Amino acid sequence: MDWSYLSEKFPEEGLRPGHFACPGCGMALAIRLVLKAVGRCIVVAIPGCNAVIGNTFPYSAFHYPAFHSAFEIAAPTAGGISRGLKLKGMGYVPVVAFAGDGGTFDIGLQALSGACDRNEDLIYVCLDNEAYMNTGIQSSSSTPPFAWTMTTPLGRSGVKKRIMEIVAAHRIPYAATASIGFPSDLMEKVKKATEFRGTRFLYILTPCPTGWRMPEHLTIKAALLAVHCKVHPLYEIVEGNYRLNVMPLGLPIRDYLSIQGRYRHLKEDQVEVLQQEIDRDWDRLLRLCQ
Repeated sequence: MDWSYLSEKFPEEGLRPGHFACPGCGMALAIRLVLKAVGRCIVVAIPGCNAVIGNTFPYSAFHYPAFHSAFEIAAPTAGGISRGLKLKGMGYVPVVAFAGDGGTFDIGLQALSGACDRNEDLIYVCLDNEAYMNTGIQSSSSTPPFAWTMTTPLGRSGVKKRIMEIVAAHRIPYAATASIGFPSDLMEKVKKATEFRGTRFLYILTPCPTGWRMPEHLTIKAALLAVHCKVHPLYEIVEGNYRLNVMPLGLPIRDYLSIQGRYRHLKEDQVEVLQQEIDRDWDRLLRLCQ
């Protein structure tokens, strides 16, 4: 993917070559874009995919200081670092917490809620690959309906949490969805997040070729189709007000599902159920944006 057109505006590189991510990893692409937009910062990496990518002892691919927190406490760890920097008289230094869907939707939700309630001064980035990929592709509460995982071999029966609405209910100053398929939109949102104080939340869909059972060269295509099939709309919530950022092409969800092996088992009626759910969610989002 050619990012040369972004280099003049965002010259910093926070993720160095030599990280341990798989080829085509959506998480690595997202981390690079976020750090490139933030510039000088403190990085909080949790165990799981994020820590393995950049912080495998005794090496680090991060260009900035990185703190390896426990899995479920990325948000309060980042909040503590932010408070400590202020007590040392360093003023405002962006503190970024990277967490996966398991560490956000599931075992880290209580800690994230507490940080949002206190309005801790941090940027929380949820990198969602829709399962516990690093530990063997187990289902999380971010895994979509009917999707294959090692723990849902016939397809997940549950529904995906509306994490953006859960976070927005805390009335934090800024929250936004983003996609590695739209790098300019993603990086502009990161820049905007640095202009606020308090808890800021960025939710990025990060396709995983291994867990989604697709070739590594399809990562960006999957990210683009997720937006244009209205699976992952791009919008922001600024002080409680919803704003749609990208109008999708409105492609059928079948285009998105067909490139992923985790949906290979679906029957036609299941595809239709997913299409109806996506259409309902899209109409709901439009009402919120109005």
